[in-house]
Amino acid sequence: MDKKNLSGENFRDQFYALLASRKSIRAFDPKLPSKEVIERLLQAAFQAPSGKNRQNWRFFVVTGQKREEYLQLSQKSWLGIKDILEKRLKPSLYQFTERFFFTLGDAPVIIFAYSHNTPDERYHTSIGSVYMAVENLNLACLVEGLGCCTMGAPLEISKEVDQFLGVTELPEYKSGELELLCAVVLGYPKHDPPKAPRQTEGRVTWISEAPEV
Repeated sequence: MDKKNLSGENFRDQFYALLASRKSIRAFDPKLPSKEVIERLLQAAFQAPSGKNRQNWRFFVVTGQKREEYLQLSQKSWLGIKDILEKRLKPSLYQFTERFFFTLGDAPVIIFAYSHNTPDERYHTSIGSVYMAVENLNLACLVEGLGCCTMGAPLEISKEVDQFLGVTELPEYKSGELELLCAVVLGYPKHDPPKAPRQTEGRVTWISEAPEV
């Protein structure tokens, strides 16, 4: 790609508009995106930086009947977080979230993200590399006209998810080097929820003097 096309005020404005438009979607059209589109999302994820350029992310894509079978585990993962969410969410949002866990909002695709952790890289650097790849995937969904929701709930039942995906049979899993980090459900959005305001107060500390505006 010609880098000249990536410069200029117009590209800058489009880039920041893309970031600002990202939000979690929890209601989807069950229509399955094409394999070509899903592969583009994954290629976007692969463009992320990684510690020592290990590119240690591993993705498992679930669709079709296998996706239907996973719903039972999704419902089980809800049990591990429902009490916490009940305290944090207003009743209507809590009920909506509960329904989401039982249907995954009809999202036709689930992508599970794993980190391949090895002794030659610090643990937090390894998992951080994977989360950067997941964010690339989030943004690529927007470009493709898709919505997505990144979920940590599968970690509540990570061993069962590992078995469900067949990850337990892999050599790197047996050596204790493969770890589930999150799942991303995605598809064509069926709603346009408001984005929660970004909280900036107290989030940044300038150690040196801030540049003038």
